[in-house]
Amino acid sequence: MAEKQKILIVDDDTSISELISLYLEKEMFDTMCAEDGEEALKLFPEYKPNLVILDLMLPGIDGYEVCRRLRAISPIPVIMLSAKGETFDKVLGLELGADDYMIKPFESKELVARVKAVLRRYTHEQSFEAAQETARAHSQNEGEETLRSGSFIEYTDLIINKTNYSVFYKGHAVEMPPKELELLFFLASSPNQVFTREQLLDHIWGYEFAGDSRTVDVHIKRLREKISGNTEWEISTVWGIGYKFRVG
Repeated sequence: MAEKQKILIVDDDTSISELISLYLEKEMFDTMCAEDGEEALKLFPEYKPNLVILDLMLPGIDGYEVCRRLRAISPIPVIMLSAKGETFDKVLGLELGADDYMIKPFESKELVARVKAVLRRYTHEQSFEAAQETARAHSQNEGEETLRSGSFIEYTDLIINKTNYSVFYKGHAVEMPPKELELLFFLASSPNQVFTREQLLDHIWGYEFAGDSRTVDVHIKRLREKISGNTEWEISTVWGIGYKFRVG
């Protein structure tokens, strides 16, 4: 029998955490609850969860700080819960590394569906990370031609290879999670074409993604930080609409 996936639930409202736990256990997950940030950080290395459900408004160490500390030691996915529905709060949570964000009150069945969706994406990304390791090994052993095999796009100083999930900028490998690479490849495949956030969400994250469209903004920001400074092309903002890969 396959081992149950483990979910760490962090919420100071025990009625909420117990309800979430009940629904998840009905779906054959194993759960553990923590009532504050300190307890969550202590339990995390012992329990070794597959995913963390994290409330923002915690006594002592708040959810933002807990997420920041978890991200410093682990890529395990995090779903944030909050009564705050402001765009700023959502974007801040995503920038700190949260994989999804839900506003209280919420439907427990929807939360379970999001847990399953995030875990599927995380498993998918792990396989892509393995592919990137293979690509780096090949590039060292077989030279630059490895970068130009399979499905790739090339611009001045930039090679994006979707077959082996590798990106090289100015001759150096650039570390990118799968969604960042897929977003870059998609934009670069249609130079100077404008895409709305909704179009990018639908193509890259798919119909099952229930997060905010600002997720796209966060990924664009990270891409710009990694491949900035070229004068012949850039990821350009089209105000009021979305983004494009500007060339020329």
